[in-house]
Amino acid sequence: MIWLRALKETARAGLTIERRRLEPLVALRGAAGLALVVGVTLAMFGPVVAVSSAFGAYQAAIAIYQRSWRPRPVLALASGTSLAVSTFLGYLTASHLPLLLVLLTVWTFAAGLAWAIGTTVGVIAASNVAIMLVTITLPTSVAEAAGHAAVIAIGGGVQALLIVLFPVRRWGAQRDALADALAAEADYARRLRENPTASFDPEPLMLARSAAVVSPRQARRRPAELHGARGIAERIRPVLASLADPAVGVPVEGPERERVRELLAAAGTVLDAAAHAIREGKSVRTPRDAMDTLKKADTLALLSGPPRRAVIRLAALMDDVVETARGEGAGEETHRDRPPPHRLFLRAVKSVRAELRWASPVLRHAVRVSAVVCAGYLLGTALPLGHGYWAPMTSVMVMRPDFSQTYARSVARFGGTLVGVGVATAVVQGAHPGVRLSGALAVLCAFCVYLVLRTGYVAANVGISAYVVFLLNMGGEDAGQTVRERVVLTLLGGLIAMISYALYPAWETPRLRNRLADWLKADGRYAAAVVAHYAQPADVDNQEVRQALLAARDARIAWQDALARAIHEPVRSRGLTRAAAEAAEHALAQMGRSAMLMEAHLPEHGAVPVPAAAALADALRQDTERAAKAVRERRSLKWDGVRAALAEWEDDDTVLSGGTALLAEALEELTDALDDGVRR
Repeated sequence: MIWLRALKETARAGLTIERRRLEPLVALRGAAGLALVVGVTLAMFGPVVAVSSAFGAYQAAIAIYQRSWRPRPVLALASGTSLAVSTFLGYLTASHLPLLLVLLTVWTFAAGLAWAIGTTVGVIAASNVAIMLVTITLPTSVAEAAGHAAVIAIGGGVQALLIVLFPVRRWGAQRDALADALAAEADYARRLRENPTASFDPEPLMLARSAAVVSPRQARRRPAELHGARGIAERIRPVLASLADPAVGVPVEGPERERVRELLAAAGTVLDAAAHAIREGKSVRTPRDAMDTLKKADTLALLSGPPRRAVIRLAALMDDVVETARGEGAGEETHRDRPPPHRLFLRAVKSVRAELRWASPVLRHAVRVSAVVCAGYLLGTALPLGHGYWAPMTSVMVMRPDFSQTYARSVARFGGTLVGVGVATAVVQGAHPGVRLSGALAVLCAFCVYLVLRTGYVAANVGISAYVVFLLNMGGEDAGQTVRERVVLTLLGGLIAMISYALYPAWETPRLRNRLADWLKADGRYAAAVVAHYAQPADVDNQEVRQALLAARDARIAWQDALARAIHEPVRSRGLTRAAAEAAEHALAQMGRSAMLMEAHLPEHGAVPVPAAAALADALRQDTERAAKAVRERRSLKWDGVRAALAEWEDDDTVLSGGTALLAEALEELTDALDDGVRR
């Protein structure tokens, strides 16, 4: 059932095309750049050189679709240049099979390790290897190989130039990330009306934070409405939660609760309006009724204590959101500097070195993919089908570091490849298109790929495979290969890739306890930092609390990603059942929520200290460190220090007392969940 469910979900996702994610102007620009490169090189140098240039321009346009906050022209240039280098080095060894296998091993191993740097780099590196297997067959001399490499690099340069000359949605990715964060806050506010303890997925806020990393030059050109809104969104979330939660807010029923529901609905309306304005780059239309609701005079008379303070803060934050969406108050938040190139390089080297351990999924992927590509190349060459590079090209295109992508989404990629190869080859053999018509069909396929690349990846892979077939026909290559031969080689490459993961896996399931322990430790540090602030009130923008919150978010996302991958794996974790994992996840989410509720009302500098908070903060740090170790070693959790600190608690502050009570409940729930998992 696991396999059938995974394949069913993959097919549904791969065949679904979301219209809102289509960007026809961007696709048209990429296809126009490709057509320009192919047309010029075809007229000047002939069809074979035109094929090489087309691969460079195509790959450069593909690179700009990857999720990255780097400037798009930089991605296009980097992709074209790296492919040019790969092609030239590949040709130098193409006539000597042992040397070529050594190069393929080294190059593919490096491409596998590139996933340690990031998904964008990993995808570009894998695509370079796949395309290199084709382009090295085109030149006939070293001089021609250098020429082909040059036109490939020029193809990437043309795409980069078109991005500069014809920008589409300037700062579009950053706008979308910030708008998604505000829209997520709006949805959260509406859900809190019905469920006062609703959970919030912090991923949109994390993406918005990543999008805010810019160079000083970019910071000077960044639109005013992209300044400050992310910081405001970060402050809104805990205020909304503290206003809605009965533990620190108003009672579950009564006139106060009805008023809170009105306020939450109004906040959601304002946040949606700001998100729409930022996404479209238009002036925000202030929802007057919603703003009036947030500032009703009788609200402050109806509420008291922490809820009253939360309402005052919420109204001020909504004003800030509207002003920021209008482009006002741009100086409220300094930008986050993007590291210079040498620091980025050192960071990349550090990331790769961290994966050079036997248990690393990235290292195992690098070993796996390099072995598969070499085996596929040898088998494809040995079979009497001609142009055996179709097998290793399919393998490197479908393989990913984790099982779920290799066996689930890669099945869709593999199916799309089969359809694309079969249909395009049938067209070539049936219609016998000439050089120019083949080039036009290739450009049309590329446009379709660019259009659906971010949605409907089955359709995208149909277009990619057809694109390669039409280009090769334009260059006079592969003319004798039939549909059957190409399908057989594609099937061979896909099967080798799947078998390799079964023989040499890198399961995520056995590491779930480590991920859970990391999240527990991070949540404990976050809660301790918040509680310690009550013992020694300081500046509300305390960096210790902020850094602890970010670390807790990273650990939570890492756990959720690992759990999502483990669900599709045909192995089970010892001592951590599915039910225990879900219960533990809920407990840790509540632990983080309790800290967030207390953070919403951090005392200002000079406020009266809470002496008991210091002992509780120390106990949280020490007990969560020990508990994280116990989770890894499958032992019962002990909270003696935290229980002792709570037993001496004498503070009557509603927020702090309510928050610590929720924290204690979350720790007990976590203990019960993991003890139950061990017993089973």
